[in-house]
Amino acid sequence: MIEQSTIIFVIIGSVVAMLMVGGGIIGVTYIVRPKMLLRKRMNQIGIIGDGGVSDKAENRRQRRIQEKVKQLESQGDKKGFIDGIRASLLQADLDIGPGTYLVISLAIGVVAVLGALVSAAPLWATIPAFIFGGFLLPKFVIGSMAKSRKKKFTKHFADALDLIVRGIRSGLPINECFSVVAREFDAPLGEEFRLLVEGQNLGLTLDDLMKKGIERLPTAEYKFFAIVTQIQRQTGGNLAATLSNLSEVLRQRKRMREKAQAMAAEAKASSGIIGSLPFGVSALLSVVNPDYLLLLFTTDTGNYMVMGGLFWMFLGTMVMKNMIDFEM
Repeated sequence: MIEQSTIIFVIIGSVVAMLMVGGGIIGVTYIVRPKMLLRKRMNQIGIIGDGGVSDKAENRRQRRIQEKVKQLESQGDKKGFIDGIRASLLQADLDIGPGTYLVISLAIGVVAVLGALVSAAPLWATIPAFIFGGFLLPKFVIGSMAKSRKKKFTKHFADALDLIVRGIRSGLPINECFSVVAREFDAPLGEEFRLLVEGQNLGLTLDDLMKKGIERLPTAEYKFFAIVTQIQRQTGGNLAATLSNLSEVLRQRKRMREKAQAMAAEAKASSGIIGSLPFGVSALLSVVNPDYLLLLFTTDTGNYMVMGGLFWMFLGTMVMKNMIDFEM
């Protein structure tokens, strides 16, 4: 009897243990594991069970945005000489290659050298003339054209975002909202959104299209828009509210930039007056006593003085420009 009862007790204990183990496995498989996966996914996209935003997920999102910004900045730092020329021409919206640009720059440099020789300037003056005509002048022109395009793009970019927000809230897909912006705004803003629409119609991804757009218009506003859109596509959420907040941030940046420009207007006027004084005095002396002023152009000492004065004026102008030019 004792052996039979022991055997029965062992069998019953084994069955109970198997049931407990099986129940535990079933519980982990069908109850605990789905909850763990759900919580992990919710942490990845930035929400918790009650629908709020967790600090950990918010920090992860901020780090992701910072990584995107660093990637965009590192892409601009790795460009070589030819790539830099190609990027400058692309930003200026000029349909020429780097080779054509170099040929035109060389031709301008040769013309500048010939002009220096014709004006009876000393032989050493041809070197700065070639540097100015073949390198500085084309670079300044291309940079001015690119800066003008960036300014036109940024001027109404916040309004374009507001239009996209209203379209999303009314139920339109984002691609259709881009089409509306492309129709309603002039180039370069409308042109860029038209390229986004056409690229998506051809099967390209929005991330790649915005990356190309940043190469054409590397403005801080466009980078913010691209980063916010990419992060929002990855994590989900209310895109209209996100773009509305971005629009408000861009408007605040614009107001701050205009305030800084207004505060620097007096300094710019003062620098313009100071910089024009030598040329104004020279013009008056050329009328009152031309022989006194001609010594600067007919003697070697006068030529050295003129070149030195222009060099120091250029340095002073650059220093004053950096002091009063605010990049925001």
